[in-house]
Amino acid sequence: MKFRPCIDLHNGKVKQIVGGSLTDGAEPETNFVSEKPPAWYAALYKKDGLTGGHVIKLGPDNDAAAREALAAWPGGLQVGGGITADNAREWLDAGAAQVIVTSYIFRNGQIDEPRLSKLVAAAGRDRLVLDLSCRKKAGQFHVVTDRWQTFTETLVDAQALRQLSECCCEFLVHGVDVEGKQQGMDEELIALLAEHSPIPCVYAGGVRNFADLEKLAQAGRGRIDVTVGSALDLFGGSLPYRDVVEFCK
Repeated sequence: MKFRPCIDLHNGKVKQIVGGSLTDGAEPETNFVSEKPPAWYAALYKKDGLTGGHVIKLGPDNDAAAREALAAWPGGLQVGGGITADNAREWLDAGAAQVIVTSYIFRNGQIDEPRLSKLVAAAGRDRLVLDLSCRKKAGQFHVVTDRWQTFTETLVDAQALRQLSECCCEFLVHGVDVEGKQQGMDEELIALLAEHSPIPCVYAGGVRNFADLEKLAQAGRGRIDVTVGSALDLFGGSLPYRDVVEFCK
């Protein structure tokens, strides 16, 4: 299990927000706002050799901050938020190892196959990560788009994981209902990913302590990497970043 660090950007600043609280016209519920620039975090992750971390642009006005992070570690970080077939190559050329995409490939609640094909052609399968962040409705996990506000008809299940794995190199999956709350992980979702994903997965949401990390390593069968956000001391939490790095080694 690898530790995948994050740099979440909102209004140009590094922040940690509560999943599902990001809506148009209102400030999200925020756990932490950093005084340090994005490049500081990128340089730290580079120093510690933490590959495959992600820079997520939460809304507009984050492009400059994202480019700053990528420039601090070219080829070391993924980038997501507003990625399309038209700008994917631009972000890869700016230093992103991979681009992360969700909303662009959905239209009217369904996967838009022509858009997905165009995206794969633009970025290449090996440099494309699909974000299947999801929320539960009627007992099933649905992919959510538009800053986690819109439920799609696409389920996170064995069939979807198998089909979509042919288009990308890995999945990023936030358990949105527990994201940012530090109240525990979505263990059902973790078990589903571990059993059915044919390609690497990165899970984020609700990790509080080392007991959770141990539980994730076991439930994920060593096949699920982890992102820790609000719980880290880097982001105002109590979980020591340095100890997490060592634990996941």
